[in-house]
Amino acid sequence: MDQANAHALASERRFGATERPDAWWLQPLAIFSGLAVYIVYSTWAALQAEHYHLGGYLSPFYSPELFGDSPHSWFGAKPGWFPGWLPWSPAILILWAPAGFRLTCYYYRGAYYKAFWADPPGCAVGEPRKHYRGEQSFPLILQNVHRYFLYLALLFLIFLSYDVWQALWFEDAATGETVFGVGVGTLVLALNVILLGSYTLGCHSLRHLVGGGIDVLSRRPTRLKCYTCVSGLNEKHMLFAWLSLVWVGFTDVYVRLCSMGVWTDWRIL
Repeated sequence: MDQANAHALASERRFGATERPDAWWLQPLAIFSGLAVYIVYSTWAALQAEHYHLGGYLSPFYSPELFGDSPHSWFGAKPGWFPGWLPWSPAILILWAPAGFRLTCYYYRGAYYKAFWADPPGCAVGEPRKHYRGEQSFPLILQNVHRYFLYLALLFLIFLSYDVWQALWFEDAATGETVFGVGVGTLVLALNVILLGSYTLGCHSLRHLVGGGIDVLSRRPTRLKCYTCVSGLNEKHMLFAWLSLVWVGFTDVYVRLCSMGVWTDWRIL
């Protein structure tokens, strides 16, 4: 049965009606709960504008810090042109890019279509609407900008990798000099880059970018190698999507609680 017929069959049922005997609602409920918790926390954390850095550590919610009061700020304190009616936070200036990348991600689209829009809530389950407009109509047609958010996401990986380098340097309490070291926070930030990199480099758009438009990939050994690597990560795209989402949130929690003095950042080296 093709997608159009399946949708027509589901639309004939009342919302939630189905003949499926399994607990089909568990997955969309879990996705709804997980994404809702993350959205609430990340929004709260992004608006705090405090406790987002500690020494060489910088929360990924605030990286790169274009303007701000921390030592990580590129261009100084809050700019004068920032609208006075908006709550000030350095995160507001940059979070739209990674948020847009995830919002338009092929995996997340399928996930929140079911969990938030119930479009559909599950295969062969009644929907709350009777007409299917597809992704060629507003607002879903905006999902086509995903490939452009990919370019920004790749750039953010460079910024976050630089943050890991910054997290390798500490101020010596005795001499006041900057010395090389590794703390638990260093490993937390490094794992964040690894998981985000695995998620981003497994993107469907990147797979098309490195291998699309070529009829015989074997004639392009470099492109074939890239395509194979991206395809390998793409097979685990859902797993890395969730692991990276959870860990980027935990990374902010770690930096925040260490900055507040609730947790102690242990030096390993």
